[in-house]
Amino acid sequence: MVAVAIDGPAGAGKSTLARRLAKHKGFIYVDTGALYRAIGLKLLRNNISSKDTAEVEKMLSSTELDIRFADGEQVVMLDNENVNGLIRTPEVSMMASECSALGVVRDFLLDMQRNLAKRNSVVMDGRDIGTVVLPNAKVKIFLTASALARAKRRYNELLEKGTNIDLDSVLKDIEQRDYNDSHREIAPLMQAEDATLVDTTELDLEQSFELLLKTVNALSEE
Repeated sequence: MVAVAIDGPAGAGKSTLARRLAKHKGFIYVDTGALYRAIGLKLLRNNISSKDTAEVEKMLSSTELDIRFADGEQVVMLDNENVNGLIRTPEVSMMASECSALGVVRDFLLDMQRNLAKRNSVVMDGRDIGTVVLPNAKVKIFLTASALARAKRRYNELLEKGTNIDLDSVLKDIEQRDYNDSHREIAPLMQAEDATLVDTTELDLEQSFELLLKTVNALSEE
């Protein structure tokens, strides 16, 4: 099995590019961020603070989380409910960032992620795939772009979905998530020593994909 690990900050285009790369390669795409978002959604629904570790752990003990694949697309099932369409709001994004700093949450999800990579050739994206989840992955990418570039992309996505929000708010959310992800005690966001940096600040989607594909192919041949 082949594993491609893609890490990077929020809004860097990891999900879009990793999904396309997986389809191009015939691999399974695993969006680990969606798993944290699902946990974040349940915390919000139950009005549980990410700071209340005991309540979070209690909630996890009665949580059923599963990934299914339909036509190569990942479907996140939370307590037997398809939550794909519910986990992309700014509120869920922020809660996902907060709960991803909790060891109980990361431990809850770690085995699931590793088992997927054992059974399938995968493109897996997240914050700590190359450093923690799949440290022995043959191909490791750190995908990034400037905070402003990422905010503009996210802002346009939200506008297309009909979400009424301003660019400054999106930028502040991005910067807060960057701080949270890089300063958490457990598995902070960082570039693995053996990861290759791919910066898409000045690139459009097609250019970004071509650069990513070229980089992955080159690393796969080493």
